[in-house]
Amino acid sequence: MTDAALDLLVVGDCNPDVLVLGGDVTPAFGQQEKLVASISLVVGGSAAITAVVAARLGLRVALAAAIGDDPAGSFMLAQLSSAGVETSLVLIRPGMPTGMTVALARGGDRAILTATGAITTLTAADVPACFVQRARHLHVSSYFLLAETLGPGLPALFAAARAAGATTSIDTNWDPAGRWGDPNLHAALAQADLLLPNEEEVQRLSGRPTVAAAVAALTNAGPAVVVKQGPRGALCADGRQVRLVSPPEGPPGEFVDATGAGDCFNAGLVAGLCQGLDLPGAVALGCAVGAASTRGAGGTAAVPDLPTALRLAQTVRIEPAPGG
Repeated sequence: MTDAALDLLVVGDCNPDVLVLGGDVTPAFGQQEKLVASISLVVGGSAAITAVVAARLGLRVALAAAIGDDPAGSFMLAQLSSAGVETSLVLIRPGMPTGMTVALARGGDRAILTATGAITTLTAADVPACFVQRARHLHVSSYFLLAETLGPGLPALFAAARAAGATTSIDTNWDPAGRWGDPNLHAALAQADLLLPNEEEVQRLSGRPTVAAAVAALTNAGPAVVVKQGPRGALCADGRQVRLVSPPEGPPGEFVDATGAGDCFNAGLVAGLCQGLDLPGAVALGCAVGAASTRGAGGTAAVPDLPTALRLAQTVRIEPAPGG
């Protein structure tokens, strides 16, 4: 990729997913063997999935992440490159393993086991200023996996992006440590334009007992908040109005797997912003891309192209939330 402008710079995790699908994927200890419907090796890591999907939607994308010098890392580099993602910022850490996730998927539910490996070595200093200055949008995924290393420099990274005219977003994902916040995250949110949690995450992040109370608290603190609600669509709050965005009507095919659907949603939302859509319209495109992704195994197998996603987004309804 040349020094031309980037539509999207994604910062975060990059690792393969070992995806296990079936009606009963609960392991049976005691050296028992159980048969499942399928096991596949697919693109994983929230940041990597977002980058691949955004590139397939036509955006010029770079990913900043850390991997090991091993077959898992080589797999990820090959998958990213074949999707058109700029990989010069995917750093190889000699002597460290690439992170790896095993996702056990049963219907719409999942259990996730992750070994972080090199994922947790990424710092803000690993993201060159020249790439930040070229990006129209900077997105960070899986903050809580990177809190100790990326966290200290993230507020300044977001501030630099905004000073260069970019918009910024963060999807913290789940916090395995159960802390749900630190001063670095609060400072980063003050520099973020968008926070993109799911319903459980937004309540944990805010410490509020309901989604409505959580959204009110977080938008008062700074960013617009878009809450992913799975098959019910999304809730979009920009500090002035709260709107409900429905799922699209009838994405083609049968439901297969929801792995990575939230990351696909993020990519669709950013693609919408890059298309000049307002926030609710961009959220509608995110809902379309996220819903379509569930028609294949893993986060990237069933991603539509941009024209298809835009047509699907036309079936989405946007309406004021009750009391919003």
